[in-house]
Amino acid sequence: MAISISVVLLLAILAVIFLRNGGLKISHALVCLLLGFSLAGTSVAPAIHSGLIATAEIVSGLRP
Repeated sequence: MAISISVVLLLAILAVIFLRNGGLKISHALVCLLLGFSLAGTSVAPAIHSGLIATAEIVSGLRP
């Protein structure tokens, strides 16, 4: 578990750095993709899923 958390942390830091630099290249997108897959395998995944579901429900309930 300690190894997967450190990999997730490393990939998250790399994704933030890539996004702050302005241009998201193919290599940057691959790092973000790996971050997503790594997060899906951690204990944080259910919380992220719940947050995305709640956000989608709020957005779908908005009336223009």
